[in-house]
Amino acid sequence: MRRIDVLGIGVGVFFAGGLLYVVLRLLGLEPTQAGIWSQGIFVLGVIGWLATYLLRVFSGRMTYHQQLNDYEEAVLAQRLAELSPEELAALEKEIAAEAARAPDSDP
Repeated sequence: MRRIDVLGIGVGVFFAGGLLYVVLRLLGLEPTQAGIWSQGIFVLGVIGWLATYLLRVFSGRMTYHQQLNDYEEAVLAQRLAELSPEELAALEKEIAAEAARAPDSDP
């Protein structure tokens, strides 16, 4: 995310809070009550966003993690495609030998 995007989101949240305050005032709340309710709703929104962010962090579903996994898979696929038939056969034989030696070590 670029800095301008972050600034745009910040300005958008600022104006959304002000708009929420105005709407609450138009619905008949006193200025103090409208301010308290708009701040409360904003805080609940931030806590909700934080909860989803922490869930993505601890579950490993962050954009960076996904990009890294995709890159590693692409590199491995490219290396596999570049193998000669003889190298591929040797690799398959090695994998089969490892599987035969340790059948109970699967995670």
